[in-house]
Amino acid sequence: MKKLMTIALSTLLLVGCGQSASNNSQPAASNDGATASSSDTLVVYTARAESLNNAVIENFQADTGIKVEIVTGSTGEVIKRVQSEASNPMGDIIWAGSEAQYAEYVDLFENYVSPEDGNMMYPNTSGYFTNAFCDPTVFIVNNELAGDLKIEGFADLLNPELKGKIAYGDPVNSSSAFQCLIAALYDMGEGDPMSDKAWNWVEQFIANLDGVALDSSSKVYKGVAEGEYVVGLIWEDPVADYVRQGVDVRVVFPEEGALFPGMSVSIIKGAPNLENAKKFVDYMISEKAQSYVGENLTVRPLRKDAKLNEFLKPWDEIKRCETYDDAWVQEHKSEVTEKYTEYLENSMQ
Repeated sequence: MKKLMTIALSTLLLVGCGQSASNNSQPAASNDGATASSSDTLVVYTARAESLNNAVIENFQADTGIKVEIVTGSTGEVIKRVQSEASNPMGDIIWAGSEAQYAEYVDLFENYVSPEDGNMMYPNTSGYFTNAFCDPTVFIVNNELAGDLKIEGFADLLNPELKGKIAYGDPVNSSSAFQCLIAALYDMGEGDPMSDKAWNWVEQFIANLDGVALDSSSKVYKGVAEGEYVVGLIWEDPVADYVRQGVDVRVVFPEEGALFPGMSVSIIKGAPNLENAKKFVDYMISEKAQSYVGENLTVRPLRKDAKLNEFLKPWDEIKRCETYDDAWVQEHKSEVTEKYTEYLENSMQ
């Protein structure tokens, strides 16, 4: 990766993801130590991985001369910060979750559609959410432990030989576990996530978990990579990164169809540096930025012409869940998680 980190970026990774997004952010400093003026600054609230933050923001700073302040936190924390500052916005950009996660907060965002948006696989149809990258639902499989076991789709996870050997999180509290559950419901319900077929699969899947309920996403992929589990349900980035590092695991896109929820970037309503915020959105979905990420990281860009490295499976080799309805998921999330909890509790009786 280019060594283009300015003082602003190197000193302002304020809070680790998952920690509290505190109020101790500072003005970005210029290279001579002076405080940057409002005309050449940008404040980004982000819940994305540090590697992705750095890849996009380092190059944005280098190419535009705009100094970026970064405030990091979990997805929930950064949206709470935007809410608390609504009457006096301090940030310009929120880069954290998906449109489904943020749809109820649309009043907190500026309406902006980038001129680059026509090049994206998932266009900004609402005017408020620009889909830049995605976190596909995948399985991580430990090659040595799996041996000759067929693990190619959700149906295979019901194999009795996998009982107690499947790593899965809590879909009530984990966004990645919830996305995997939704993918399974659509796939196994043949397009109807609330069908008897879908929930019959859930009932059998929970039985095959045999009491396994992990409280963090990292425990899913680490548990499989370290040989504690044969297979885990997770998103693509950490698994592809393991493969890049030479760990003996593989990425499996469920043969019934994978979900590709878009991770969006939005401009905060009343952004102090509105024009710079628009430039940032344009830059993030430019061919240059999208291909840079696709070629150098294991995060999947959503621009149609973005280049991908050898560790990211080509789009045309992946079957996608075509029946997924983001609006339906937004409306019925609580219903789905409550029903899953009911099935889980019944399995323990």
